[in-house]
Amino acid sequence: MKHLPVFALAVALAIPATASFAQDDTLVIARGASTNALDPGFLREAATIVDNIFDTLVMRDADMTLVPGLATDWTAVDDTTWEFKLREGVKFHDGEAFDAAAVKFSIDRVLDPANKAPTVSYIRTIASVEVVDPMTVRIKTNGPDPLLPTRMSRYPTYIVPPKYIEEHGAEYFASHPVGTGAYRFVDFVPDERVTLEASPDYWRGVPEVKTVIWRPIPDATARITALITGEVGLIEDVPVDMVPLVEQSSDAKLVQVKNGGLTIYLGLRMDKAPLDNPKVRQALDHAIDRKSITENLLGGLATPKGTQVGAADFGYLDVPVPAYDPELSKKLLAEAGFPDGFEITMQSSFRYMKNAEVAQTIAQEFEDIGLKVNQQTMEWSVYTQTVPFEGPIYMLGWGSTQTLDADAAVYAIMKTGEPYSGASIPELDKLLDESRATVDPGARETVLHQIQELAAEQVPLITLYQEDKLMAKAPNVEFEGRADARIPVFDIKLD
Repeated sequence: MKHLPVFALAVALAIPATASFAQDDTLVIARGASTNALDPGFLREAATIVDNIFDTLVMRDADMTLVPGLATDWTAVDDTTWEFKLREGVKFHDGEAFDAAAVKFSIDRVLDPANKAPTVSYIRTIASVEVVDPMTVRIKTNGPDPLLPTRMSRYPTYIVPPKYIEEHGAEYFASHPVGTGAYRFVDFVPDERVTLEASPDYWRGVPEVKTVIWRPIPDATARITALITGEVGLIEDVPVDMVPLVEQSSDAKLVQVKNGGLTIYLGLRMDKAPLDNPKVRQALDHAIDRKSITENLLGGLATPKGTQVGAADFGYLDVPVPAYDPELSKKLLAEAGFPDGFEITMQSSFRYMKNAEVAQTIAQEFEDIGLKVNQQTMEWSVYTQTVPFEGPIYMLGWGSTQTLDADAAVYAIMKTGEPYSGASIPELDKLLDESRATVDPGARETVLHQIQELAAEQVPLITLYQEDKLMAKAPNVEFEGRADARIPVFDIKLD
């Protein structure tokens, strides 16, 4: 994508849109990053597109309440067994019947160690899936898991067609997906588009938007220009410095969800010295001026945080934001045996709000306390392939908005050995496992608070800030954003 100068956007803002993004009920959505694959069980990126192709057993409505999806109801048979009654008459887009065998297949393929699913930590508590009858499944967990219904509402628990995958193979499925969702797959041209069309037999009814095209437009100016000129109807990832321009345009409306975006953090590979030393990690934590970054670089469209857990999540603890104290950082480094600092590599991408500028600022702050930082900035498509990230310091965004529970915010990125974790703190591991085995809400909340307190002390990773979710739409697109950051096209209306 050719980079357009900012004045090109200004020109576009001054010219009313003459083309319409909606032709024959078509909605074009522009994204900041290309799609790499569409297998919902093995995602290394946001589930925005696959959300519209596949269904889960449980869903969340606009109020974030759990509601029936492909399961009509669910009950706890005992402390370690949940039973799900499945919806009758649902078919995959290729005509294959949805049933209990499909549920078992979908979950088993993610749990299979041989498949090395990067999202397996979300459902690690599942011990087995049992087919009771064609429309009933029982999911057994390793211990009590009060979050099991919530786990069934998000990736990687989308239900996929066993026969189709067995016939065509997993690699083909990742580029030619078949689900039970509101939209069925039409085509996928890497770095160009993903096209979906409304499923006429969708169990919730026929969607109003008949065709949706997801286009990667990495350059932010080009993305916004495409919206202003009517080339697209909805865009993701509006840059901070372009928010005023969008707000001034009569051909675009800003969609802002406060604290609806990802929580940005620095992952730390504790298996690589000197990050195995807690004083070093604490020194890095206090070297960062989060307030200055969010106010001066991000225009107040992100909130400094002291915990990875979102304020709306169950188990949230209002952990103070670490104080910016370079002198304390130098003192801690000296106590750790590094009075003259050390050399280290920090990796980042272009995926998040002013990602490169933030990384550069933090690198300078690290150098201010005596470190020599080798900064590496990669394209997102390359960056996502370095899981677990090479680091030893890497910038990543993480979210718990789809579960609204602290577990999703911390387990996968703080537990030793998990695909996205660079941490290794036995005491923290014990608490993380305990939180998943505690059924009583009050007792579980206490454990989740202990996890956040210990994380603030031991610094398994460095929490930075939570972004607001910033999108923009054409005036005739009815969509106000969601707290879980999803874009369910089924619910979007065209005026």
